[in-house]
Amino acid sequence: MKLIRRQRIKDRQQNSENRHQAKDTNRLGSVFCDLGSVSTHGGNIYNAAQELGISENEIIDFSASINPLGISGKVKKVIAEEIVNLVNYPDPDAKMLRQFISAHLSIKRDSIICGNGSTELIYLIPRALKPEKVLIASPTFSEYERAIRTQNTERRAQIKYLSLKEEDKFKVDLDKFIKSMIDEKQILNEAKSLYSDVCVPGSVNMAFLCNPNNPTGNILKKVEVLEIAEAAKNSKCFLVVDEAFIDFAPDDSVVREVQNNPYLIVLRSLTKFYAMAGLRVGYGVFNEAVIESIKEFKEPWTVNNLAQHSAVAAIGDTQYIKATMDLMRREKKYLENGFKDIGITFFTSEANFYLIKLNPAQDVCNKLKEKGILARDCSNFKGLDRSYIRVAVKSNKENQRLIQELSGLCGK
Repeated sequence: MKLIRRQRIKDRQQNSENRHQAKDTNRLGSVFCDLGSVSTHGGNIYNAAQELGISENEIIDFSASINPLGISGKVKKVIAEEIVNLVNYPDPDAKMLRQFISAHLSIKRDSIICGNGSTELIYLIPRALKPEKVLIASPTFSEYERAIRTQNTERRAQIKYLSLKEEDKFKVDLDKFIKSMIDEKQILNEAKSLYSDVCVPGSVNMAFLCNPNNPTGNILKKVEVLEIAEAAKNSKCFLVVDEAFIDFAPDDSVVREVQNNPYLIVLRSLTKFYAMAGLRVGYGVFNEAVIESIKEFKEPWTVNNLAQHSAVAAIGDTQYIKATMDLMRREKKYLENGFKDIGITFFTSEANFYLIKLNPAQDVCNKLKEKGILARDCSNFKGLDRSYIRVAVKSNKENQRLIQELSGLCGK
């Protein structure tokens, strides 16, 4: 009788797997799919300068969402002072930087891992935790997909996509995200109560959430992210919240909640807000239940001396932070008014960029490029088509130039 019951459970597992590989998943706006080619990114001023036959300094780069203030004066000073120490290996544990972040965010130092930008950690997490099925809302940052696809495991993890809709302004639907994450586990709840060793083959056991989302600029409020995190905890699914742009909306960070949830992981970056894209420094915050497993797979010395000291200087520069927020308020208002005057559709953004809709967007990108202005063609974001581009918020002079050129290309 016991064997029969186990066989019935096995059959139900297989039937569930088959159903979720079929078109039934369209009900949630998500699909299982094989992974395609790797998306390109913004910020490649080098190729553009070569193609146009001009200096890299002549490029106006709206394709990379970097603080137009540039690196802070305190960071420049630290770099000059620390140059002599480049003869030494960097601290592989980044103890000084971790201690500073700990005090700054009121979190435990031992919960922090620093990396060569947060992108290093995006690849490190699935390599260490080995998920079998991963949920990603799309459109979003393409490196989540690539990090899963490039894992050297016997069985490549499946990716389940939850499509974000333009009619919903690309906002993540809380209920759909949670349902996509836990539905496949619920079918065997009865079985798990009978047999503690029963696992759910192919269950979603990792989910990525970019907040604010790139390239849409949408944000989930802290209470909403915590609701997803609680559901992830209950279903034993790791939730990786990428807060690369959260410095523009700091009140909605969930970084302090990691200590209460072993399945919550938060990533932060100094690339965007602090304009340190070239130094490559970011960090992740992990619960004590998983951090040692992550460390086992991390390469040493990935955060160099200049990056570690510069990160401390940048995070501690309160005047720079205030100046950045003031500039963003002014220039975002200027760009939004400009888009409205031209008649360009744009999506509300909590970050330092805008997703805008044009027809045809690629022609606009190419014509802007001919003038030395780079915009991010979004046609290779999963879930977007040739109608969308992303533009960063830059200085007023540069923003005026963008609006002027867009008016000439798209004006009514």
